[in-house]
Amino acid sequence: MAANRTDLLASIERLDVSAYKIPTDYPESDGTAKWDSTTIVLVEAHAGGRTGLGWTYGSPASGAVITSTLRELVIGHDALRVTAAWEAMVAACRNLGRPGVGSMAIAAVDTALWDLKARILDLPLATVLDAAHESVPVYGSGGFTSYPDDRLAQQLSGWVEQGIPRVKMKVGREPDRDIERVRVAREAIGPDTELYVDANGALTRAQALHFACRYAEDFDASWFEEPVSSDDLEGLRLLRDRAPAGMDIAAGEYGYKLDYFQQMLSAGAVSCLQADVTRCEGITGFLRVAALCQARSLELSAHCGPSIHAHPCCAVVPFRHLEYFHDHARLERMLFDGVLAPENGALWPDLERPGNGLELKRADAERFAI
Repeated sequence: MAANRTDLLASIERLDVSAYKIPTDYPESDGTAKWDSTTIVLVEAHAGGRTGLGWTYGSPASGAVITSTLRELVIGHDALRVTAAWEAMVAACRNLGRPGVGSMAIAAVDTALWDLKARILDLPLATVLDAAHESVPVYGSGGFTSYPDDRLAQQLSGWVEQGIPRVKMKVGREPDRDIERVRVAREAIGPDTELYVDANGALTRAQALHFACRYAEDFDASWFEEPVSSDDLEGLRLLRDRAPAGMDIAAGEYGYKLDYFQQMLSAGAVSCLQADVTRCEGITGFLRVAALCQARSLELSAHCGPSIHAHPCCAVVPFRHLEYFHDHARLERMLFDGVLAPENGALWPDLERPGNGLELKRADAERFAI
């Protein structure tokens, strides 16, 4: 028998915020940045004897926004009315750094509230979000520019051995050496695996056009992510118009607010749009981006954070794939029980577990606490 509405009434009682800094397993870099650790800001939302988990990847400053501003707004809210809480948080962040740190703070709380709602209803999050798909195709992502060629080949071929039929590597830091690096990658993964490249906006328009042709014609690369800066919408449109047939131009991972995605789509800048739940103000924001894509008959690809994306991606009708990013996949296995592993090139949400199916391994996490 379905639960009576009065049995489900629950106000948000507490919002706990913590941050953890996890060293990488090897120095990492892309076309424009270098790093040796990943920081996660975690939110635990409590109501009705249940706890929802949500997070963002980024500065601990997002945690400060939550504790100083958002927590007071959310406590006492009806735990089943996530959109109402989201609207209140957006209004409160108007003068605090939205987009940016404020948007990421909203994302961490919003994802925790959606997870909490699903747990109160004792349903998997994908079901609560009205899943359109049973599983989420993934692509292996890493191939950092700091990797020696043998490590690059080992990582990419390892994903292929796991049954993932598409992989992505970083390019753009040393463009003249990238041709050899991409050759190493193609030889490692064989002829049947899709090969993606990501310049993180490191190239000029002329460079990007040149390398797009080389990567496509010589190595059958079919995805070029941020060949130029994602702020250069004209440049992205130029690449989309002139890239070799069969090569998609992608961008969008740095979007925080809906108008950013609207401008990118209006410019015709991408073949496939990207969005990141941990940046675009949570699951609520992500599903609104998906609606923009559906209105334009364009597919959406999710950026990074496989565990935070698996359930909401099932609810996106025009969905392409999810980035199975090395750093985040590794971190999530370290911090959470219930993390999904790719099967046949996809993540399959566990419909036997409520919410996102994750539980914090508190003792393991504590040694990384900030």
